[in-house]
Amino acid sequence: MTKRIVTSIDVARLAGVSQSAVSRAFSSTASIAPATKERVFRAAETLNYRPNRIPSIMLTGRSGMIGIIVGGLRNPLYGSALEQLSSGIRDAGFQVLLVQVIDTVTLDAAIDQLAGYRVDALVTALAIGSEKTAAALSALAIPVIAFNSPLTGPGVSSVRSNNRESGRRVAHMMAEKQVRQPFWLGGPDRNAASQARKAGFLEGCAESGMEVTMLGGDDSYQSGFDAITTALADGHRPDGLFCSNDLMGCGALDALRDRTGFSCPEDIMVIGYDNIPQSAWHGYQLSSFDQRPDALVAAALDILTRSLASPEERLSETSVIDATLVLRRSTEKPV
Repeated sequence: MTKRIVTSIDVARLAGVSQSAVSRAFSSTASIAPATKERVFRAAETLNYRPNRIPSIMLTGRSGMIGIIVGGLRNPLYGSALEQLSSGIRDAGFQVLLVQVIDTVTLDAAIDQLAGYRVDALVTALAIGSEKTAAALSALAIPVIAFNSPLTGPGVSSVRSNNRESGRRVAHMMAEKQVRQPFWLGGPDRNAASQARKAGFLEGCAESGMEVTMLGGDDSYQSGFDAITTALADGHRPDGLFCSNDLMGCGALDALRDRTGFSCPEDIMVIGYDNIPQSAWHGYQLSSFDQRPDALVAAALDILTRSLASPEERLSETSVIDATLVLRRSTEKPV
């Protein structure tokens, strides 16, 4: 015999309250006397009742769910930020719907997929890669917050690290240390954060009269290893290297280690970005910019909370968080 599904009517009967009181008890915004709410919860626990959210979604148009969009999670920074963001969203009384898309850089190709989810807002770790995509996200008529995205629009906001200024800081630091052959190791051209870091680095180097040699990777450890291995084999001898992220920076350090007679930091200073745990490992000790995920997440949650409280305002804001440079052995010659 099939077991009958417990309904709110059963809970109301056992608790001695109306069915509407059961609905109010499971609503985060409805008004209900504490004693009544307690009776409803005790009855629900006795009957092993779980509220069906579909009627509420149909009635209010709100699901109580926030969609978090992720692409590739190979960079440990994203895992840490995702954990903090999910915790903050749950603390605010919402549920998290994790949406994984194929692209690892931008969410442009995932608009049709995203439109099918009934979520109250979207937070994306992927950047918005085009004005067309920004407009399509705005048309969803829900708050959207993108990390490290240069593009916004009505209802679409951005929270990002101060990538350009960080690049300038690296250039000035290299000039102070009398670097003569600065190299840049960047990620894909579609990576907006990488492009901003490069722009700041090139500006700062130009101000100091330094010409930069450009290398490219795909944000992975292996691409950093391969890029430096090839550059050294071609006869290049950089004395300063700025990497768009730590994974490529660690790969670069291993490639330098394989090169006899070429050591870091005696012959070259290396700086990465993200301050992932691996950068602090004894074998790397990579100086790196800490994006301060806690501050990025706090800024995103602030915009999200205000956007949901006043949806008619269609907030469109950009919050820029200064990164903190953590100095380690890769830039600091031993005394």
